[in-house]
Amino acid sequence: MLRLPAFPALRRCADRWAVSPRAMDVVAAVSAFGLMVLDVPGLARADNSLTGVTATLVLAAGAATLVLRRKAPWVPFVVALFLMGWLHELTMVQFALYSLGRFRGRRVAVVATLLYVATAYALFNLPGWPAKHGETLSEFLGLVVPIGALAAGVGIAAYRQDLVLALQIQRNEAAARQAVQEERISVGRDVHDLVGRELTVLAVRAEVLAVRARGYAHQKDFEELADTARRAHHMLNETIVRRADGAAATPGLEGLAALAEESERMGSPVDLKVAEEAKALSPLRQTAVHRVVRECLTNAAKHAPGLPVTVSITVEDESRNVRVAVRNPLPRTPPDRAPVSTGTGLFSMEERVTSMGGSLRAGREHGAYVVTALLPTGFAR
Repeated sequence: MLRLPAFPALRRCADRWAVSPRAMDVVAAVSAFGLMVLDVPGLARADNSLTGVTATLVLAAGAATLVLRRKAPWVPFVVALFLMGWLHELTMVQFALYSLGRFRGRRVAVVATLLYVATAYALFNLPGWPAKHGETLSEFLGLVVPIGALAAGVGIAAYRQDLVLALQIQRNEAAARQAVQEERISVGRDVHDLVGRELTVLAVRAEVLAVRARGYAHQKDFEELADTARRAHHMLNETIVRRADGAAATPGLEGLAALAEESERMGSPVDLKVAEEAKALSPLRQTAVHRVVRECLTNAAKHAPGLPVTVSITVEDESRNVRVAVRNPLPRTPPDRAPVSTGTGLFSMEERVTSMGGSLRAGREHGAYVVTALLPTGFAR
């Protein structure tokens, strides 16, 4: 059987277009035209200058202006008033008022609705107003006014919903940026604690050597080395954010056992496996591993309470990477209470790992939630 060639690029393009705002505008235009075209026979009879074909073309041209409803919603509104005055067509007005409320807000929608009612009332007082749109004033007010008010009201509600969603997205982005920033500060503080100590040791050793070399040619060199180390330490203090008074440094791999015990007290048993080679990691990398495991155990306690957690820390011989894998089964039913979470833990972990040249992957795999972090060991090959 002959198979048609697949066009994945074309399919992806079609999928993106289907969910784009432009596609929704086209759907609105087609929907308006589909509703108005039902009135074509009556329009052709009421206006001798139009036939079925020309009436269809006029309505199609009017509905096509809805494609501009996001950037220029006044255009379809003016066209809708024109069609209402010429052909007494009210369908287009509903779409136009909704578009004004949706994309311009309450004030514009209210003004447009009042303008629509005033225009319709003026047309009502002129000869030729169709009886189906209200033969008496009460019928007119009971039909024409609700049409405009309802369409504009739905548009205003959608506009406010869009604002709420936009604010929520901005809030989530701000929380993510704050989490990344806090993680960068935490990394900087760890660098300050670990590197600052080594610089202090270097300065002290250089001073001792300078004393021992007193009277020899290298005395000045050792004194300059000690002075350079002190300046570097001072610059580190000025550049890196200092820890608050009394704040303890994040522990390394030796602190994982305490994390496991704490998780077990919370009801989630932990199977912790740490390769012996991983204990040779630098303090900064051990801090990153501890940070990832701590966040994973916290998330497991929130979203899968009572279920076992497996933590594996190994060193890959070929890539010389340390692999941190944390796995917990997914609960069959969500927790009774929604977990208290800011949703920024993953961003923090990713920032910590990527700042050291690593990568992090998190997601569902075969009925479990798995977090895998890869960090370069820094070992010589």
